Amino acid sequence: MSELFDLIQSARKCVVFTGAGVSTLSGIPDFRGTGGVYTKPWHGLSVEEILSIDCFRSHPEYFFEWARQFVYCCQNFEPNIVHTTLAKLEARNLLDSIYTQNIDLLHTKAGSKKCFELHGSPAKHHCLTCHREASFAEIAPVVMAGKLPYCPCGGIFKPDIVFYGESLPDGIFEMGEEDFRTADLAFALGSSLTVYPAAMLPEAAAQSGAKLIIVNAQETHLDSYAYCVYRDLECVFKEIDAALK
Repeated sequence: MSELFDLIQSARKCVVFTGAGVSTLSGIPDFRGTGGVYTKPWHGLSVEEILSIDCFRSHPEYFFEWARQFVYCCQNFEPNIVHTTLAKLEARNLLDSIYTQNIDLLHTKAGSKKCFELHGSPAKHHCLTCHREASFAEIAPVVMAGKLPYCPCGGIFKPDIVFYGESLPDGIFEMGEEDFRTADLAFALGSSLTVYPAAMLPEAAAQSGAKLIIVNAQETHLDSYAYCVYRDLECVFKEIDAALK
């Protein structure tokens, strides 16, 4: 573990990729791990169906009912040791950027400034009809009250997260690909590395010769290409945090 911190300190460019497993320490359910959100249907529908743009357009109530438990209550969760330690590394110029699949806003809440949300963010919503903008603070109370967030024009507000069938935010993947391709140290944290194109970022680092560090509870297809693999996020980041003090 001491070697790991030495790698961070000596890296010319260190980048991080995070998935849902990072937020389980904050009490937010994982997606594809054992008992994860994607492993069980919701009212007979798979989560992939609920999170498809076609389903949202025809039945937005399915998404908002599901999202009360997984999106609109995220203000009740706090950053954990992984989020806070990454923010500290960035503040000490030991971390260049974070690219996250998560939509829980916890990296930002922890203080990370250079965090890029590959799958968008619920921080903003836009009406599908007139494109009026609304904030998370405006929409969350409506959803948590069991209502649909209608725009004054009569359209429905959609969070600015990437649904199945939608493209990633403009330019963010290309920027991430460049960052991971030019890094000499890359972390893949709490991700099954099965969701594409996001999972191509750690692959780009490994293919370009960077030392890839994987910390994930389950095996990934990149484990054999990693410089080292750990299974316990909390243990690893407690050690890194202690080394920062």
